[in-house]
Amino acid sequence: MRKKPTLPAGLLRRLEAGVLGLAVLWAAAVTAGSDTAAAALSALRASLPMGALRWEMGDLWDRDQLSPAAVLAISQAPLLLSARAEVAELWRSGEEAPPAAADEETEESRPVPVEETPLDVQPPAAAEDNGVPARTLVPNDPSGYTVFGRCYISSSREDALPLTALGEPFAAELTEEEPQILILHTHGSEAYTPVPGTEVVWSGDYRTTDTRYNVVKVGDEMAAVFGEAGISVLHDRTLYDYPSYSGAYDRALAAIQSYLAQYPSIRFILDIHRDAIEDGQGSQYKVVSPIEGVGTAAQMTLVVGSDGSGLTHPDWMENLRLAAALQQDILTEYPTLMRPLLLRNSRYNQHATTGSLLVEVGAAGNAPEEAALAGRLFAQRMTEVLRAQSK
Repeated sequence: MRKKPTLPAGLLRRLEAGVLGLAVLWAAAVTAGSDTAAAALSALRASLPMGALRWEMGDLWDRDQLSPAAVLAISQAPLLLSARAEVAELWRSGEEAPPAAADEETEESRPVPVEETPLDVQPPAAAEDNGVPARTLVPNDPSGYTVFGRCYISSSREDALPLTALGEPFAAELTEEEPQILILHTHGSEAYTPVPGTEVVWSGDYRTTDTRYNVVKVGDEMAAVFGEAGISVLHDRTLYDYPSYSGAYDRALAAIQSYLAQYPSIRFILDIHRDAIEDGQGSQYKVVSPIEGVGTAAQMTLVVGSDGSGLTHPDWMENLRLAAALQQDILTEYPTLMRPLLLRNSRYNQHATTGSLLVEVGAAGNAPEEAALAGRLFAQRMTEVLRAQSK
């Protein structure tokens, strides 16, 4: 019988020593971040199956960050295996790419991680006189409006609004899941006018990245009120209009889609803006609502988008029902806080949910404190409306 060839004893010992050395090096690399023996053992157990698979495939080192499963897949196709470097590059770019907007082209990076607003935001201080002329705008003639109870609606659409449909319950409602509300700012640098002498770094006409004086502060106040009421809210404080104003709605839409994918429990999306109002001479003035026993708040406007521009938005009427319900409730409590509701052809990203609204809080001439108070009052009344709808 022919003897099987055997390795010389010296060579065999060297091979065994080499294998043992590699094993020691691998174990040292795997357990490098472990503080205790138990943690090191856990790391070894977690890495052993993947290490064995890489050993079997001859892919011992993580040279291009491809997972063992990916290496196993491309190894079945010689063409892909020969282009491993290119495959790895495509793999990395696919993982790093931001979520694409469903129906609008975007070029923005992944949105900043959501920031939950602390609940220790204090009620806004009384506004000092910032020197801007004030007006309280209240419609007194129904001409040009669709009137539904206390709600005056200015519509850009060519078709008439069915009044009976406006009174039906809106679709979005609170649930037991969290979070419920997303607050964001497509034009986050839109700012207010503090008292003279306040040091503000302006990034444009009535715009600043200083969140003490722009609409992000109003979002902080709203989020605090919702949180105090036990409603889970996410507040995205990203300035989607800075440094570039152009494309802000596309960037905000990408963020909305990212949040909805991560938090499908979100039912309501509030996009907080502010208006800019001038008189006949081009001078800014502020819009105010004096509220007895409370203070002076900025007047507010709800803007509802639709499909009049041709973009898909089949459920815009649900957003309008929500806006009409809020408008009716707020005007019952604070008769001058809300200006006429605006229904527009553009959709303003409101196709994302049936509880989406654009909320204009005051104007550029309003003091930051007036806007903050308006935001708190709005959130308080919205809380009551949503609770009543969910009963």
